[in-house]
Amino acid sequence: MTHRYTSRICGTGSCVPEQPVTNEDVAARFALGRHDVFRVTGIRTRYWSRAHETCSHLAEQAARRALESAGLPGEAMDAIVVSTTSPDRLFPSVACSLQQRLGANHVAAFDCAASCSGFLYALSMAHAFLRSGTFRRCLVVAAEVKSRALHASQPASGMLFGDGAGAAVVTREDAPRSDAPSTRPHHGARGILEIRLYSDGAHRDLITIPAGGSRLPASRRTIHEHRHAIHLRGTAVYRVAVTRLTEALAALLHETGTPLSDVTHVITHQANGRMLRTMAKRLGVRADQMISIIDRVGNTSSASLPMALDWAHRQGKVRPGDLILLGAFGGGLTWGAALVRW
Repeated sequence: MTHRYTSRICGTGSCVPEQPVTNEDVAARFALGRHDVFRVTGIRTRYWSRAHETCSHLAEQAARRALESAGLPGEAMDAIVVSTTSPDRLFPSVACSLQQRLGANHVAAFDCAASCSGFLYALSMAHAFLRSGTFRRCLVVAAEVKSRALHASQPASGMLFGDGAGAAVVTREDAPRSDAPSTRPHHGARGILEIRLYSDGAHRDLITIPAGGSRLPASRRTIHEHRHAIHLRGTAVYRVAVTRLTEALAALLHETGTPLSDVTHVITHQANGRMLRTMAKRLGVRADQMISIIDRVGNTSSASLPMALDWAHRQGKVRPGDLILLGAFGGGLTWGAALVRW
């Protein structure tokens, strides 16, 4: 099917809370060795939100920076999609709070919950809206305050997670027209080229917050048993994540006829340093292709991918024409891959 429109990321933004948290701080809170935290995670510092720094607060800061980067005001947006699994409250959505804060009156606004893969899921929705002609401009934000769900009884998650937000402004573009068939259908085209999304609910209990929903409402017992904290089966998640995400990235390159050598940057969910190194080795990604910021911000769940993209953009590493391979993996289980020409 030939589409009349495509979409392009024209602005990025990100933010972290005010309070940095060192490995010494984490080791003291979770009864861990300071050096063990870095050895296992590859993280040197992360940021945890203070009381006034809510999910919507971080989302607003990242969104405003993305809008400034794109040279557009908030009221120019036609839709706002927010990825989060740590919202201010169950409802209304963070997206509606953000819509009001930005003055984007009466536009479509909703949240997306796909754990650490959420930014790619939200980006795919914006891409579909724009490609169909429904909207002209979409704001996609991923914001997480995971520190509120960390407890000393769960050191596996406690040493990993930080808070932060990342955002992208995505605009509608006329799709290039070509009558010449090609084995590389996106050769030379700019914008979001392809997105592939996956899930496997059979592994839903590998990463979870057991209580707080309709299945197990909050009670004295759930609080006493620390069932509102993130429970993470780290070894099992590591094995499945590396396999599934590596397969998805390789499949997307194969499907689009894109040699890895043509890819300028590989940016994936910043889960932990060891996982990034393993995936890079399995795919054959060169050190200069892989973008990683996990050592300085930790695992910020769905915000990590747009935060890394924004860092690369602001550092001048991403230039027009660059081909970028994106990937993410998270609870659900969910995962996805995307190919973007800057």
